[in-house]
Amino acid sequence: MSFKTFLKLVEIQTKLASLFPFLLGTLFASVYFKQFNLINTLLFFAGMLIFDMTTTSINNFMDYQKAKNAGYKDNVNVIGQEKIPENLVRTLIWIMLLIAAGLGIILTWRTDILVLLMGGICFFIGVFYTFGPVPLSRMPLGELFSGVTMGFGIFFISVYVNLTEGTLLAFKFLPHHQFILTGNYLEIATVLLVSLPSVFTIANIMLANNICDLEEDISNHRYTLPFYLGRKLAIQLFNFLIYFSYVAIMVAVVLGVYHPIMLGALISFIPVKKNLAIFNKKQVKSETFVISIKNLILVNGSQVLFLAVSLLF
Repeated sequence: MSFKTFLKLVEIQTKLASLFPFLLGTLFASVYFKQFNLINTLLFFAGMLIFDMTTTSINNFMDYQKAKNAGYKDNVNVIGQEKIPENLVRTLIWIMLLIAAGLGIILTWRTDILVLLMGGICFFIGVFYTFGPVPLSRMPLGELFSGVTMGFGIFFISVYVNLTEGTLLAFKFLPHHQFILTGNYLEIATVLLVSLPSVFTIANIMLANNICDLEEDISNHRYTLPFYLGRKLAIQLFNFLIYFSYVAIMVAVVLGVYHPIMLGALISFIPVKKNLAIFNKKQVKSETFVISIKNLILVNGSQVLFLAVSLLF
């Protein structure tokens, strides 16, 4: 298998979905908490990226094995398209999973046990998102789990690994083998608020994919959220999630979490609104699915830009 084929298997072009919450979380730790740890940040980035590639490979592998439509299996799925041996795909998945787990263990050693717990939850959701008798991606839960796990989970851990122990959460051991988990819940709520644009735009990628694939998914016995909502309501939800992303930015500025310079990120709504109008008219995988990616770049890219600028204030 060539390196180009490997990049197709892991769908490297979709990794922006994990890159942006990582960048935003790291910048937010620097701007709001005024803390930054280079080694922890690099370890988390490497582990996060490799695990993201792992889950994508599992997704393609499970879709290939479970496909009922022969045309999809041979002509649409990358494993059938590129004639990749199934044993090779399995081996690659295990190698990437072990590397990601190893990096996670090193990061836990450098931080605390809570990183292992949070990473374990993300691992569990990531693997069972596409694996098992009833994968989460084949249920009306894909958007929720992808948005929360990547949009909030990656964002939160990116912040957490940069902070001194106990800033957000603390795991305290007591006599007689007891322990308690304490936290600064106001600060955790603040992190949740500023992560919402990432949560919503990442959820929208899965939503756009499922809207475009609605008929094909039904033929493959895959009943996703648009199947239950109907195409019209699913498209409305796609729009609302974008609107709520901008609302979250404005609320963060009003509450003093963000510097007012962050309002500059609202300028991205102009091209985003045009993109929404195009998607509302046509939902075709080869033509308009990319709009969800463009919107993610515009919404989150503008935040990265103005968060970086706010470091100067």
